[in-house]
Amino acid sequence: MSLESVRAFFAEHAPDIAVIVTEQSSATVPLAAAAHGVEPGQIAKTLSLRIGEEVVLVVTRGDARLDNRKAKAALGGKPRMLGQEEVEALTGHPVGGVCPFGLATPLKIYCDLSLKAYDIVVPAAGSTHSALRIGPARMAELTQAEWVDVCQEALPETAAAE
Repeated sequence: MSLESVRAFFAEHAPDIAVIVTEQSSATVPLAAAAHGVEPGQIAKTLSLRIGEEVVLVVTRGDARLDNRKAKAALGGKPRMLGQEEVEALTGHPVGGVCPFGLATPLKIYCDLSLKAYDIVVPAAGSTHSALRIGPARMAELTQAEWVDVCQEALPETAAAE
């Protein structure tokens, strides 16, 4: 369902945006950056978090790390990462392909302000071999995301390649 649900989402909401399928895996930020010829920060990674009883998605730049203190303040509770099976059950997407589009379950979506450093970001598109190019503001608009400041300051380029 995953890749197809993302394609269906864009067919309905933004037919001008094409899903890109590659031979190379884009399951991690470094792999995705290499596959799409962009810097790691341009990869829009989607984190699946539990805040109390609620599950939310937070989209951040690829080289950013969640700041627990900022996240707790912005999201109203301590964030806890979901396990792989729960992520796939709730989003319909496998880990490495999770994105805020074509979700199996309606979830609250947040976009970290760090994404605004780029004109174009590259989020996954429902599989470990698919992605798309989109402006951060348009991504937030299409997913009805709320902008938040939940990440640490961007890391120097050498540290970001972990």
